[in-house]
Amino acid sequence: MTFLPGLDVLVAYTLASLLLIVTPGPDMTLFLGQTLAGGRARGFASMLGACTGLIVHTMLAALGLSALLAASATAFNVLKVAGVAYLLWLAVQALRHGTALDLARETGAPRPLSRVFFTAIGVNLLNPKIVMFFVTFLPQFVSVADPHAGAKLTFLGVYYIALGLPMCALMILAAERFTAALRSSRRAMRAFDYVFAGVMGAFAVRLVFARSG
Repeated sequence: MTFLPGLDVLVAYTLASLLLIVTPGPDMTLFLGQTLAGGRARGFASMLGACTGLIVHTMLAALGLSALLAASATAFNVLKVAGVAYLLWLAVQALRHGTALDLARETGAPRPLSRVFFTAIGVNLLNPKIVMFFVTFLPQFVSVADPHAGAKLTFLGVYYIALGLPMCALMILAAERFTAALRSSRRAMRAFDYVFAGVMGAFAVRLVFARSG
């Protein structure tokens, strides 16, 4: 199947994606906050809204990156270099600031599920970190010489969503325990920060040597 990357690429992408999925951020804060404030139905509504936003990001990134690759392989390689810088930035940020989960208590009348869903879409679409991820991260896993690069970019984006859905669903089902664990064990979270930074940094170095070799 032409849209599937090689096994080594898929393994590396899976590892990096799993680490990004479990790193607390705006999407995780939103769906866990909704779960704790209004129950699992609201948590799942916000999760599905976030995933809908990811689908939009995937389609836009795949189309845009495919067009860039067709227009200029050099420009595409420049974007890959920017992706290496982004990976290193993620590593440094994890070491400097660590991960955080800020769950504010909700006040007022409960919001309908449809509003929760569309709020999550908006949060996801307007998150610059997610835009940066799809524009600079996905190109690291395709070659400028691959005639099926566009299809592979689309697959990788959809694959990222497929990886995230079951993991986020489990977080929602165990929201109270999950958030309590994140908040109570600073040492464990700090160890996670170092693992995350190490993998992101090592992956960036791997990409640099892969291009120069």
